[in-house]
Amino acid sequence: MALSIKPYIENKETIHLIGIGGVSMNSLAELLLSMGVPVTGSDRLKTDVTARLEALGAKIAYEHKAENVEGAALVVRTAAVHDDNPEVARARQTGVPVMERAEAWGHLMRDYDNVVCLAGTHGKTTSTSMMTLMTMEAGLDPTVMVGSNLPAIGGTLRIGAKDCFVAESCEYCNSFLNFAPTVAVVLNVEADHLDFFKDLNDIVHSFRSFCELTPASGLVVVNGDDENAMRCVDGLNRRVRTFGLNENADVRAADISDVNGYYRFTVLVDGKAYARVELSVPGRHNMLNALACCAAAEFLGVPGAAAETGLNKFTGSSRRFQLVGKMPNGATVVDDYAHHPSEMKATLSTAKEMHFDRILCAFQPHTYTRTKALFAEFVEALRGCDQAVLAPIYAAREQNTIGIHSSDLAAEVPGAVSFDTFAEIAAYLRAVAGPNDLVLTMGAGNINEVGPMLVKQ
Repeated sequence: MALSIKPYIENKETIHLIGIGGVSMNSLAELLLSMGVPVTGSDRLKTDVTARLEALGAKIAYEHKAENVEGAALVVRTAAVHDDNPEVARARQTGVPVMERAEAWGHLMRDYDNVVCLAGTHGKTTSTSMMTLMTMEAGLDPTVMVGSNLPAIGGTLRIGAKDCFVAESCEYCNSFLNFAPTVAVVLNVEADHLDFFKDLNDIVHSFRSFCELTPASGLVVVNGDDENAMRCVDGLNRRVRTFGLNENADVRAADISDVNGYYRFTVLVDGKAYARVELSVPGRHNMLNALACCAAAEFLGVPGAAAETGLNKFTGSSRRFQLVGKMPNGATVVDDYAHHPSEMKATLSTAKEMHFDRILCAFQPHTYTRTKALFAEFVEALRGCDQAVLAPIYAAREQNTIGIHSSDLAAEVPGAVSFDTFAEIAAYLRAVAGPNDLVLTMGAGNINEVGPMLVKQ
């Protein structure tokens, strides 16, 4: 019989989480603790997140050691934790079952009537956050798992009733194929995570399998403006609803106006007005994210007025075009998580609509494999700012076996400079940024440390 987390929860047996402080792992730990399950865990660093879990009752070790799994009935790990981890090895040796985080979430989702899984190469966190506010406004009392801090729920997890689950769903390592969507949302599909996927066709195949997880009574929401996303639903024997800015989309925007990059529009569902939206987050890509959420929300019975209020209340999630503050000379500092060329282009095109004198982009490439695989695309994206300032590549889970460096990118981008430390980047930006310039720190690593260095007096 397939391994499930549920018997361990029912019997209140100890569950050990390796990498407990990570995104979605800490949410899983919090949910288990709320159910009265004894939770132990391990991580490399003590953080605000792990301190919070300890306050809730988790016992956490800050080193990966075999003895950490003693007393655990089940071990849950992230995709980043491999078989050579001493805790995984000891669990296997002693017969303690090991499952992946995504499998655990998949088992938990099956307890909910409606499960909205939001997937795509970009926009997952923002769309999941939008969907959360819309379902909360409609009184659906959603349980939510999102990949970045959402102020409206005070973190990355909301524990609600059993009617509705809203989940950010990542394709890396095919994680989302463990989930149980009744509504599957495909925001966009592009080449990414090429350290795992073979090529774009492999990625399309993965998203296709994700769409096939929905039941016959469910819904697949797909971006009708995205050719690769549409390939995922070609001939699919499920109910499909498209969203987009083309006239053939089932859910589309009309009466569009743009005020300094902030969009106002009417959402039409099958030609009928559903909601009038005035977004508090800038960018055309956020109009598409809102349309995707409306397509799912209308299917769930969310009234247009609740959808409208929820969307208008959304002011962004952590590290998504997040205002850091002003430099002493008046320059505006914003931080953004964009780390794929398409995300970078979307963020930079949003910035351009906001009428700054110049856009100075401090970019930290994320992983050596991604930088190499999408090198030409990164160069093209970085040409969309007035000056690119490059930080060293953030290694994440990799070693630099391919000998690629940020200076290689800088050499191809007119006017770009690269530095070895954040202190040098901050000093350079202080010297060159003008009072009506936008300084944009960008990347999925720790480049967000530069913004606070610039705004402090």
